[in-house]
Amino acid sequence: MSKSDFPDLILYNGRITTLDPKYPEAANVAVKDGRIVGVDEAEEYERGPDTKVIDLKGRRVIPGLNDSHLHVIRGGLNYNMELRWDGVPSLADALRMLKEQAQRTPTGQWIRVVGGWTEFQFAERRMPTLEEINAAAPETPVFILHLYCRALLNKAALRACGYTKDTPNPIGGEIQHDNQGNPTGLLIARPNATILYATLAKGPKLPPEHQMNSTRHFMRELNRLGLTSVIDAGGGFQNYPEDYAVIEELHKRDEMTLRIAYNLFTQKPKQEKEDFARWIKMTGPGKGDDFFRCNGAGEMLVFSAADFEDFLEPRPDLPASLEGELKEVVSLLAANKWPFRLHATYDESIARFLNVFEEVNRNVPFKGLNWFFDHCETVSDKNLERIKALGGGIAIQHRMAYQGEYFMERYGKKAAERTPPVRKMLEMGIPVGAGTDATRVASYNPWVSLCWMVTGKTVGGVSMYPEKSRLTREEALRLYTQGSSWFSSESGKKGAIAAGQLADFAVLTDDYFSVPEEEIKGIESALTVVGGKIVYARDEFASHAPPAIPVLPEWSPVKVFGGYGAPLDIKKAARAGVPVQHQHSADCRQHGCAHTWHQLINAAETARNRYSEFFGLGCDCFAF
Repeated sequence: MSKSDFPDLILYNGRITTLDPKYPEAANVAVKDGRIVGVDEAEEYERGPDTKVIDLKGRRVIPGLNDSHLHVIRGGLNYNMELRWDGVPSLADALRMLKEQAQRTPTGQWIRVVGGWTEFQFAERRMPTLEEINAAAPETPVFILHLYCRALLNKAALRACGYTKDTPNPIGGEIQHDNQGNPTGLLIARPNATILYATLAKGPKLPPEHQMNSTRHFMRELNRLGLTSVIDAGGGFQNYPEDYAVIEELHKRDEMTLRIAYNLFTQKPKQEKEDFARWIKMTGPGKGDDFFRCNGAGEMLVFSAADFEDFLEPRPDLPASLEGELKEVVSLLAANKWPFRLHATYDESIARFLNVFEEVNRNVPFKGLNWFFDHCETVSDKNLERIKALGGGIAIQHRMAYQGEYFMERYGKKAAERTPPVRKMLEMGIPVGAGTDATRVASYNPWVSLCWMVTGKTVGGVSMYPEKSRLTREEALRLYTQGSSWFSSESGKKGAIAAGQLADFAVLTDDYFSVPEEEIKGIESALTVVGGKIVYARDEFASHAPPAIPVLPEWSPVKVFGGYGAPLDIKKAARAGVPVQHQHSADCRQHGCAHTWHQLINAAETARNRYSEFFGLGCDCFAF
């Protein structure tokens, strides 16, 4: 670009972390036609009448965050229907939110709490009981998913699902019954999550226009946290092309505020090869543009290769049919130059997968194919060497921040020190990208994931990793930016604030590089830019914010509670017409509520055994 051309956007007076080794720190950046055209050269460009110039007032700026594993398409279709407990500090707050939402949810609709939380985040350090859920919402159906292991349903939800004492247990799942044979409301995934999926699918869906509104709100929520790109990992009950119609329409309308590269996830056991053969004729890697494009196959390639992840139960053995079925699919993908990803939790499973990959590679070389494993919590050094030899990568997530206590209980603290062995991966030169696996296991908040990588602690505050295994703040940030770009075959196009790269960046509420480690998880974006366009703004940048999006339907939990970390907002509740009465909560300390202050001070000492009641039952489940 000639210096005489007018930039579209100039940001100045900032502390810009570029992640460009040639020029690591800058004070300003210039943008033209969606790309960065200058770093620390803004004063050299003429400013036209339409050039937007923003004083950053010394705030920290980073490249836009890129989640390499997030179920954003499915999550968007449902976001406005879900009450989120992500980041809520106490069970008292969570139940208060549930009670208030029950009062505004119309007859025929459900309340859904679908993942992103753990009892260890609560001051009370325990799960809600079924009695508490029924008391909070006696008439409105409630479905609460905890990881992929179990779901809690109130009596109204049992009636809505038609679950009675005569309902048989489905294959792979259990409907818990009391001594009289009546269902209690606890559903257990044993050995997989089909019963949880199937039950959730019984609830009403949003109409298409509301799904589009919901997806836009989810994208803006991610923008609020500094995300500008994600790689969608597909998911169960996410069919192509039917369930992609909403995001396709938003793309056509130019209403996407998040770049999405999507993987296709097989849906039919024993028909996986047919799924991929059909999709190969319909689309292909790279088809689309910088905002919405096909990325390849996975994270499910064949159902026999799904190694269930539940650290309350022993590692499952995968069926003998795995190798033959996986070889057929991987051979087809490699022959058609389709990158692929595969869910892989346990080293024993990874060894079997690699046997197949090495055999296929001898006939159809993987060279140039950005294939990778997801998760790899217990991968061994030997198998890391095999992954490296095949040119593969590993997408890691902070699932252990939500399940670390379970893992240590079963396998011991020593084994937990390398779950996953990220430092070893980096030392070996294996491509590593960071993410969350949201929305149904861990939260979608990238700062919780970054905090986990830096501190080595679970959301419950338990230290898992020795200092030598933890990442520096810059290393963690690189995995969430440049690292993830490899997994969508976009290295050099995004991930740094450098001339020629996509103009995606976030101006932070707090300085990531100087706040205390524990405060990293509280960072948000004050200004998020995608392709040179401001997609989110607050505080001193609020005048640059895009127009507000109305929330549909009117009763949506998002209208009152918003997203991550939002207990009942009194002002928003008043605007939405929600009656608010005092309930004991974590906030009560500010108001002199001695009861709750005493409760919080003594939470750790008085907490019940985490494996009593629900957690003594166990399950097998897969994290999709």
